[in-house]
Amino acid sequence: MSDQKTSVIARIAMLSALVVLFDYGMKFPGWKIVFPWLPFLKFDFTGVPIMLSLLITGLGGGAATSAVAFLAILVRSGDIIGASMKAIAEFSTATGFYIGSRIFKGKFRFSRILPYTLGCITRILVMFPLTVSIFVLYYGSLSIALALSPLVSVFNLFHGIISISGGDLLYETLKRRAPHLILTSKERFKAKK
Repeated sequence: MSDQKTSVIARIAMLSALVVLFDYGMKFPGWKIVFPWLPFLKFDFTGVPIMLSLLITGLGGGAATSAVAFLAILVRSGDIIGASMKAIAEFSTATGFYIGSRIFKGKFRFSRILPYTLGCITRILVMFPLTVSIFVLYYGSLSIALALSPLVSVFNLFHGIISISGGDLLYETLKRRAPHLILTSKERFKAKK
């Protein structure tokens, strides 16, 4: 294995450990923030290291840390649906941000805002049919599921903003203070070989 691949794997492993730390560290002391209109939905910072992994190592890193989030939540709770929904929500946010940052890179005056927007919109669009189907199974009514879906979309919007802005803030800080931790696109390409 090349030094480049080892370096990427080490970064992904470190950020995956942060995903587990954030999930367990906020769940057990009860620090997750309840969404007031749907108390079964809670805000946390698990998406921040997923976004940071995406920004540092690329889309593969975001996928790997999302998979670790799934496994960590599954081991902690035994809830395969909740673990799946969390991992899919965070990875869809990262994917939308990634696509937006590639499409709009420097093309517009507000090119920094567009990836944020696409990340949040992707999360909402991916999670909408998933949450509606889960609610139909749980409540047994499509009308209840559709009535709750706007609130879930608002939750996903805010959670997407938390994940993206937290990851982006840490990434920008690392770029200034520890640029050796950030992979260039050339280094990412070498690591894929």
